[in-house]
Formats: sequence, C-alpha cells, structure tokens
Amino acid sequence: MPVITERKSIQSISVPASWHDATDSAAASPLLAIDAIEALFNLPFADLIHQAQTVHRANHDANKVQLSTLLSIKTGGCSEDCGYCPQAARYHTEVESEEMLDLATVVATAKLAKENGASRFCMGAAWRGPKQRDLDPVLDMVREVKALGLETCCTLGMLKDGQAEQLKNAGLDYYNHNLDTAPEFYGEVITTRDYQDRLDTLDRVRGAGVNVCSGGIVGMGESQRERAGLIAQLANMNPQPQSVPINYLVQVEGTPLHDKLGGEKAIDWTDFVRTIAVARITMPASFVRLSAGRQEMNEATQAMCFLAGANSIFYGEKLLTTGNPDVTRDKALFAKLGITSL
Repeated sequence: MPVITERKSIQSISVPASWHDATDSAAASPLLAIDAIEALFNLPFADLIHQAQTVHRANHDANKVQLSTLLSIKTGGCSEDCGYCPQAARYHTEVESEEMLDLATVVATAKLAKENGASRFCMGAAWRGPKQRDLDPVLDMVREVKALGLETCCTLGMLKDGQAEQLKNAGLDYYNHNLDTAPEFYGEVITTRDYQDRLDTLDRVRGAGVNVCSGGIVGMGESQRERAGLIAQLANMNPQPQSVPINYLVQVEGTPLHDKLGGEKAIDWTDFVRTIAVARITMPASFVRLSAGRQEMNEATQAMCFLAGANSIFYGEKLLTTGNPDVTRDKALFAKLGITSL
C-alpha cells in the first residue's frame, strides 16, 4: 500500500490505495474517493487512532492546542431554515432577535479573550448574508480586534462579490462558512440555500486571500457514508481549509432536528471521535477544531478527540447561543493532559 512522506521523520503509515501524498494542504490532488474515506471510518478503532496520531505528529505539535473565542455580535432573527439552528426566526426557541453589539462591547470581550489565552477571536452574526450597512460596522470590529494582536475570524453567512475583499482589507484572517454535511444529506437539513451557495462563498473567501474555516456537524441523522461525503468535500478543496471545525449536534428544543431526533444522540461518542480522526488523516496540515457539543462531552471523550488529532477548540463559556465548557474547566483538563496553548 502507498505511504505518506512525513515532515518530521515520523515512521510512514499505510493509507487507502486511492490516497497519495496528501501531506501538503495546498495540493489536494489526486481527489480522495468517498469509498477510501469510508474505509478509514471502518478501521478498527485503535488502528484508526494510531494512524491519525501519526499524521498529527508529522504535521503539528501533539501537545499544543489553538484557542479561539467566539462571540455572537448579532443574535437571532435569521431568515434561514437550518434545522439545527435556534437563531432561525421561524422556530420557537428561547433565542430572541437582538441588535448588533456595539464596537466597545466587542473590543472589551476580545481583550478579555486574549487575557484568558485565546489567540483568535471569531465574530458571528445570524444573517443569511450581510448587507453593506451590516458589513460596515463589522469592518470596524475586525480592525479593532486585529489591533489587539489577535487573529480575526468572522462568520456572517453568504458573501457577495467584493465583500470578502473588504473583510481582507480590514484585517480579517479567517472566514468561517461550514458545509454542514454531505451534498446528499443537505436537503434534509436546509432548504433556503443550496450547497453551491456555500461553495460559492468559500470561493470568494479563497479568492480574496482570506483563510478558509469550514467544517460540518455530525449527529444530525446522517449515515456514516454521508459523514464520509462531508469529509470528502472538505479534503478535496484546493487548497484544503486551513481550519476545520467538527461540531457534535447540540439539539435545541424548538428546532426541527430536536423534534426529529427527540433529544437522543444520533451517533455514539466513538463515531464522533472517528470523524475527528478521519478529518485529521485526510487534512494533515489543517487545524481540526473540536467545536460545538463539548459541553456535553466528558473529559475522557475530549481527551480521545485530542488523541485523534483535534488541535483547536472554542474557548469560553458560550458558543453563539449554546453552552461551552468554561475557561477554568478547560485549563484543568489541559493540565491533566499536559496540553498547552499555541
């Protein structure tokens, strides 16, 4: 079987026959077949974790994690129908529509995030896409947060021509726009925009020279084959996303997915860890972020995610509108595992 050429003199590992030398995130060629990715999912758990950890050590410091803080700068009132999202105006959840935060509040929150060890500050707004009058104050936020010495990230929905360039000129480092799931399952979750809309926004971001942050959500009722399809979409981007958030669905009462799944977890924790591991193997140089759902994970599951190659987390008490482990709890876990921040 073919092997990867490692970057740090790590022993080479076996990979599926259709995957050749994918260690450089700037070159996602040849394409990774879904069959080959699903074959990774089907490996014995210990074998999969070993491969993921070997790839991880070849490309990253195995005991360091990048810390990001996410702030909702505009909460609720979104016109989309994403089945997982409590910010959709059409669903009856406890999330109310709010005005955009003022610049001083955003800067103060960013300063606190930096004091607590975060290196990246992400600003999220519940929009289908920003109008220019929405974007202008966000540009000021990006400039001020960048001036603090933090990396900047935004997630504002779909971007029109020219908007990614404005964000880049203001100092934006990353733009987050998740694919959410595989194309085949996408219509089960969202109908108000299609898959190509998401890909088009990522093309605009990439074309403007902004780093791409794109991942997905698992546990929405998708099959393992569809999880492999999501990874295939991400891993076959050229270049691959610099940051890949993997979210464990947080079911919020009042959303369609909560109604459909009844609050019961759709996948076992081992399947989530497998998804982290497969993302690491197929996207060696990307930062794989352990994102939504950490509040519901025990320390052992989180530790397995780090072992499987996760090396970025959202850090702080709140993740948009859902809970997140607080800073004290994260620091305690990192101390037990011997992990330090980048």
